[in-house]
Amino acid sequence: MSRRTIILLLVMLPVLVVGSLYLRSLVRWAFFERRRPPDTVARAQLDQAALQASAGPTQTVTLYFPSYAEGKLRGEARPIALATDPADRVRQIVLALIEGPKQGTGSALSASADVRGVFVTADGTVYLDLSSGATGDFNPGIESETLAVYSVVDSLAANLPEVKRVQFLVQGQEVDTLDGHADLTAPFAPDTSWVESGAGAGQGESPATPSSGQTPGLGTSGNP
Repeated sequence: MSRRTIILLLVMLPVLVVGSLYLRSLVRWAFFERRRPPDTVARAQLDQAALQASAGPTQTVTLYFPSYAEGKLRGEARPIALATDPADRVRQIVLALIEGPKQGTGSALSASADVRGVFVTADGTVYLDLSSGATGDFNPGIESETLAVYSVVDSLAANLPEVKRVQFLVQGQEVDTLDGHADLTAPFAPDTSWVESGAGAGQGESPATPSSGQTPGLGTSGNP
């Protein structure tokens, strides 16, 4: 092999290596990154499917979505294979609320919301840590914010007897309000007075009135 050929090979080898790495990155972007679903609802569905993979038999749960025109919550039946862990069950129901209604009512949480973490205490207090996107896409005002709060609280309490109250966090921090109106400084107990007549039953406290009480205890999921 001549000296000129050897020099040419030494010059071409790095070019070929760099070119192959670039081609590999290009293929990965074209066939994987580019095809990744941009819709956060799709992400919520995938998260929910992952939880269902190790869950029990499918059950019919009742989700409460806001009917803003009527100022009430309307129940919607949804089949979900609930997980065995309390925190995972909470996460499943919240993800189903993020996925949104199928019967024409409004959404309590924005499609860009994400469940960052869940912690369930021994006394039934749920610490629900949502991303900042949770507050980005609903009607402003005290009634709309209150409906959004009780959409989550009543949906959890109606299907999970261990849930007695819900404390909302945003990005791992306690916040004063949802969007300037509903007071989030203390946990919320369920209040079915917001539920449309015939859509649910139970006892609750006055609208938008948090309940007190918190004791560490049972079940974790994520990073609240």
